[in-house]
Order: sequence, then C-alpha cells, then structure tokens
Amino acid sequence: MADAAARDARPRPGLLFVPVRATDAGPVLRMFRTPLGERTAVGFTARDLLTATLGAGHAAIRLAEPALRLLVEPLGVDRVVVDPALSAPAVTRAPAGGLLPTRVVR
Repeated sequence: MADAAARDARPRPGLLFVPVRATDAGPVLRMFRTPLGERTAVGFTARDLLTATLGAGHAAIRLAEPALRLLVEPLGVDRVVVDPALSAPAVTRAPAGGLLPTRVVR
C-alpha cells in the first residue's frame, strides 16, 4: 500500500516524446531493453533529451504515460522508463565488411 502511495505522489509528466519508426502503415513504437534484458518502452519529457540519448533524426510521437502503458501492455511489456540516461548502440547482425568471421572448433 505504501508503494502505491509513493508512486501516486510522484509528479507525472505531461505528454512524452515516444520514439517510433516510420512504416508505410504509420508509426510503430520502438521497444528497448533494460541492462538485464527486460523489454521496456521509453518516453522523454523533452525532445532534446530524446536527441541527447538516441541521437539526431529519431522520429517521435507525443503520448501520455498511461496511453503508452496501454499500448505496450498487450505486448507483455509492463515497464516504462521516462528519461533514460543511457542507451547502447543497436546490435548489428553482420559487420560493415560483410560476413561474420568464423572459428573452427575441433
């Protein structure tokens, strides 16, 4: 009960800048992972915070936190991080040169 009261006492941000990727069907929410691998949605309280964390050129839509939670809940995501401070570069499937190096194990 005390946890719920503490959570409700925190100031709630207004509309968040939520990273999306553009598709022919419209914007699609970008999902992220915590350092422990848990899927999470993210939102930023200001466009410059999104740019500072993810870099320039990322599309975003404005959503309230409850709306973001409702959108990701059917995907099994129950965590929303507001204003994350760090992000790692995306994992690539192959190096820029082409094929992945192979190693023979005998």
